[in-house]
Amino acid sequence: MSTIRAQFQEAQAVLEAFLKDESNIKSIELAGEIMLEAFRSQKKLISCGNGGSMCDAMHLSEELSGRYRGDRAPLAAMAISDPSYLTCTINDYGADKVFSRFVEGMGFEGDVLVAISTSGNSANVINAAKAAKSKGMKVIALTGKTGGELATLADVEIRAPRSDYADRAQEIHIKVIHSLIHYVESKLF
Repeated sequence: MSTIRAQFQEAQAVLEAFLKDESNIKSIELAGEIMLEAFRSQKKLISCGNGGSMCDAMHLSEELSGRYRGDRAPLAAMAISDPSYLTCTINDYGADKVFSRFVEGMGFEGDVLVAISTSGNSANVINAAKAAKSKGMKVIALTGKTGGELATLADVEIRAPRSDYADRAQEIHIKVIHSLIHYVESKLF
């Protein structure tokens, strides 16, 4: 039981470190405003990430386009997660282009990319952010560790406190995602 308790205590310490830095709260608010601007302008949100970060990207998009806490109109949000698209693009162009090709085809000026990478150095997520910037899209980055190259491409970066493993960053990311959804819903509906 001490091992289990230690996991929760470690997660609590990371969350407390995140909350102590007021700039994190300001970054979430700024990211929420970017999302609001897009939705109010009839634009869309595209999200991407690898592994657990893809699951977070999917969770963000389905809560926006589906339902979060209450009934409301759906919002235009999609995750780059279709298996046939992913495998086709990886086969033809390589894993580094899998998200950027989608952004090049589906992203337009005024849209928002939420790019999720616990290291901030996932090549395919970085390439998606570069493609988004070239299309006139805003980029919100959820990162960890040092923020990596992805931090330099973001209009807003929200970075989980440094930890030894990606799971702690992912725990912060899901809290940020829920906070962003709640922020958008509270302002729009």
